[in-house]
Amino acid sequence: MRFDSHVERLLDATVALVNLASPGEAHGTAYEPPAGDDLVRGVADATSSPERRSRPTATEAVALLAVVPQVRDVFEAADRDDLAAAASVVNDLLASTAARPRLDPDDEGRYQLHFHGPDDGVVRGWQAGLASGLAMAVGSDLGGRLGVCAAPACDRVYVDGSKNGTRRFCSARCQSRVKAAAHRARTR
Repeated sequence: MRFDSHVERLLDATVALVNLASPGEAHGTAYEPPAGDDLVRGVADATSSPERRSRPTATEAVALLAVVPQVRDVFEAADRDDLAAAASVVNDLLASTAARPRLDPDDEGRYQLHFHGPDDGVVRGWQAGLASGLAMAVGSDLGGRLGVCAAPACDRVYVDGSKNGTRRFCSARCQSRVKAAAHRARTR
């Protein structure tokens, strides 16, 4: 299953930012979000593309991540098959970021649908993009592809891009942990 490339890019960035900035558990251990330069680097990595390196300031990185709790709520609602709750949060995000669609040309002169905030700055632009990417996912028959890792001691989010839509884990690492634990339990 593939989303439109721009939507896929927005959803990848959304997952990376939520997992970067959400305290909890990751891959079987406690997780605390980074701070300072590590946080700025994480935001830069999540919002960069192969063609362009993002360079947010510390203030921009922190401001951009202000929407993470709401964005995480979308993944959690979708994971429990409550698309009405997910849509409600997405609608709130769309309103608060003032996301507006715009057709922008790429390097080859083809047009892609992008979403911008009212001022096109880094923070509002990315927040509007995150909200819009989630809207495109939840507003299609693919809303159930947003999830939270099913492995014990992991609450990282993911987007299921698999063909059959059966992904349950944030990573192969968590899937292996669960399989290994099940194997150990069976052989006891």
